[in-house]
Amino acid sequence: MSDRWTTPDLDPRTYGNPVDELPTYREYLDNYRLTIEMKCEGLNADELARRSVPPSTLSLLGLVRHLAQMENHWFQRVIQGRTEAPRLYKTDDDFDRDFNGAEPRDAVVEDAFATWKAEIAKSDEWLETLPASDLGGQVDLHGERVSIRDVLVHVFEEYARHAGHADLLRECIDGRTGQ
Repeated sequence: MSDRWTTPDLDPRTYGNPVDELPTYREYLDNYRLTIEMKCEGLNADELARRSVPPSTLSLLGLVRHLAQMENHWFQRVIQGRTEAPRLYKTDDDFDRDFNGAEPRDAVVEDAFATWKAEIAKSDEWLETLPASDLGGQVDLHGERVSIRDVLVHVFEEYARHAGHADLLRECIDGRTGQ
């Protein structure tokens, strides 16, 4: 087995070099999501829930739960103002439930990936309707106004940072390294 996930010709990520801003954002976001998925591929519940180093609660499963929460927070709660539903993987007693609740059980793994995919679908549905002219539109964030563009760039930054974490976590599990 190669220590890489796939050969370059089978890599599902795209590098289409889009010209416009919104298609560029979409391609980067899709590629980061695929990268996280690739880094989790083929692992069982125990491996996905394996913590990095004590006392950290960081694990691949925790990252998937966190990214589901992050997609929900930024796309649903902040950009669209849909704050009526409870926050994903967060409670008043455990603000880090996304990581703390990443238990090595198949049901937890299935829930995490299903929730993440559902949040991605909701985010993508919204992005499909976003006119490029609305990227400069502003939304409320903790009493301040921020642009939709700034929120989207923050989402990419979040995925990029966690893709790096996922790369190190996966390498510790089976030696596979990222690309």
